Amino acid sequence: MKKAVVVGSGAGGATIAKELQGSYDVTVLEAGRAFKRLESDLGFLEKMRNLGLFFDEREIHLAFPAYHVRKADHMILLNGIGTGGSTTISTGNALRMDGDLKELGIDLEAEFAEIFSEIPVTTAHERGWRKPTRRMFSIFEQQGLRPQPTPKMGEYERCAHCGRCQLGCPFGVKWDSRRFLEVAVNRGAEVIEGCSVRSVAIEDGRALGVWVEDHWTRNFIPADLVVLAAGGFATPLILERSGIACEPNLFVDPVLCVAARSPHCRLHREVAMPFISTADHIILSPYFDHLSFFFNRQWRLPVDDIVSIMIKLSDERVGSISNRGVDKMLTAQDRSHLDNGVSVCKEILQRFGASENEMFLGTVIAGHPGGMLPLTANESTTLHSDRLPNNLYVADATLLPKSLGNPPILTIIALAKRIARLCLEL
Repeated sequence: MKKAVVVGSGAGGATIAKELQGSYDVTVLEAGRAFKRLESDLGFLEKMRNLGLFFDEREIHLAFPAYHVRKADHMILLNGIGTGGSTTISTGNALRMDGDLKELGIDLEAEFAEIFSEIPVTTAHERGWRKPTRRMFSIFEQQGLRPQPTPKMGEYERCAHCGRCQLGCPFGVKWDSRRFLEVAVNRGAEVIEGCSVRSVAIEDGRALGVWVEDHWTRNFIPADLVVLAAGGFATPLILERSGIACEPNLFVDPVLCVAARSPHCRLHREVAMPFISTADHIILSPYFDHLSFFFNRQWRLPVDDIVSIMIKLSDERVGSISNRGVDKMLTAQDRSHLDNGVSVCKEILQRFGASENEMFLGTVIAGHPGGMLPLTANESTTLHSDRLPNNLYVADATLLPKSLGNPPILTIIALAKRIARLCLEL
């Protein structure tokens, strides 16, 4: 049987592994270790914060290894590392965001239909919303913002509204890509954890396998097919080290939270992003920002007394990541969209009962990187760049032509399903 190496076990990688195993002998290489949710109680961590023990966002990796943090231009760049990739620390949103792909001539209708038959998608969490969330939803409606309950991946009729979606669901409610990974393993795939891929070995226009690093050793893993699904930060680095140039089109979907003091609102106990409102280049949603709570001095309030609204931005495609580091900043247009969002959020919080002198901003955090090998109309049937050998594919947000400004997991899974079918035709 032909051998396939899949780099990454997130939305794209786990999907590819599930679809290919059986036709290929699949090995999944994951740079991180097995995902472990954050067990610590927020009250305990709050006491540590108040003692001044948290002073740099990169410290979060010590308590929660699934969070991988970089910094660029006053932004915190966040992605998941470990089995399941960023899906384990996501909010579980199931939004179909393939409009830009359709404009290129890429029709993923069949793939989305398949996804909805495999992954439970529901808004059942709405039945358990607490009073502050329902009140916030009404204020959004009164403001003409047309909020919609957010469809979630998983069995949300069992949601306990513990607010720990991004820290690892304690009840197994939220779907993440480890479920697809488990299917692949049950079919015979192998998963190797703690395996960092350095580069793809290419000779005479063909990928021969990958070079991996383990501490001080370097090993070669041969393959007939290589699929890079290491995420929008890691995949471009692997391509660069393999001699394949990417485009300086990095987007990151920055998030800025506008928060206020609201005694006993307990937003941190609500399902993350319970509803979404879409505006010009941004979306708005109630959201408790854990990184700002731990590391931003303006958030030094009791955890029960903070209400906050997320602004997620569809940022301009200006930036890159390379072995020299991340070159990414917000443009004047990006900052203008964020400023407009801040104004809207402040008005909502005032209607919620917060006073303006008790409002504060979070840290700008970005966690949906992509765009550095964007698909074009010429690649609408192949989903494959001419820069790549025929047996080397990319299957993550690196392919997206521009920022979605929305959670990308469902769209990445659909792309990965199509790419898997194309790989089966090789």
